[in-house]
Amino acid sequence: MLYLLALLLHRLPLAMGQYDICKSWVTTDDGPSWEFYACQPKAMRMKDYVTVRVDPAGITCGDPPERFCTHENPYLCSDECDASNPDLAHPPKLMFDSEDEGLATYWQSVTWRRYPEPLLANITLSWNKSIELTDDIVITFEYGRPTIMMLEKSLDNGRTWHPYQYYADDCMEAFSMPARRVRDLSTTSANRVLCTEEYSRWVGSKKEKTVRFEVRDRFAIFAGPDLKNMDNLYTRLESAKGLKDFFTVTDLRMRLTHLYRFQTQYLTLPLPSSSRCKCNLHANLCTFKEGSLQCECEHNTTGQDCGKCKKNFRSRSWRAGSYLPLPNGSPNACK
Repeated sequence: MLYLLALLLHRLPLAMGQYDICKSWVTTDDGPSWEFYACQPKAMRMKDYVTVRVDPAGITCGDPPERFCTHENPYLCSDECDASNPDLAHPPKLMFDSEDEGLATYWQSVTWRRYPEPLLANITLSWNKSIELTDDIVITFEYGRPTIMMLEKSLDNGRTWHPYQYYADDCMEAFSMPARRVRDLSTTSANRVLCTEEYSRWVGSKKEKTVRFEVRDRFAIFAGPDLKNMDNLYTRLESAKGLKDFFTVTDLRMRLTHLYRFQTQYLTLPLPSSSRCKCNLHANLCTFKEGSLQCECEHNTTGQDCGKCKKNFRSRSWRAGSYLPLPNGSPNACK
């Protein structure tokens, strides 16, 4: 029996409402002037701007060409991966293309020949820009989820990495951590890095193929199960130390360390977006310029993330905008 690996990533859209107007022209007793508000971009199709890297080198199938078995027919190894043939190749870029006429396209690793020696694979997604997660990350494994994997994040374009969540069929054995569920976290632990066993156990069903990083459940700790109390979430994002940064990334990395025995897996991004550019509440537009995303900064700020004051507007230190006071927030414009 031969074994293989293929992957897909799903991220679902969530609009977080309001804060979409940066300024308005108003007339007061002192005459007309701009009135500034905290503002942020709407969610974008972030899959259009991501770059993907898989390692170690040579882990993508097809060079040299090879035949592999599938879960549906494990005894008839007639499928082929050939990097030189577009119809038979499975390069990393197929994680993010559109699925035409229901035909599944995917990245696939080399065949796993040395079971039970683990097949190790890293998948790194990079945006070269700070983005804010606004909904769950859902990774789909078509046949059998990995028994052990890690999701990591970077805030500095991949220079340093930090654990985001651990996944295992036995958290204590794999990571020396007790298993926890996101929905059991409290307002003081909403940004805790935990290990979950919910997405690692093989149950023998093709429907059990997703691994989730639960952003919505963490939001729900403050905004309620239907996310109707967004004002409370915005308030906590300002007051709870580290909470904003917890949902901010420049890169994501999946480290797959132990795979289930019989599995064919897929990883892709759907067309809807689930993230937005982070502009420090100083912009409501984000555009693609010179090969990277760039905030269209307001409030006399500048930089890729509106992270500094413009020249001649530095009478005080730069500050990020604030969601508070509700409903329009504080722009903290540079003077």
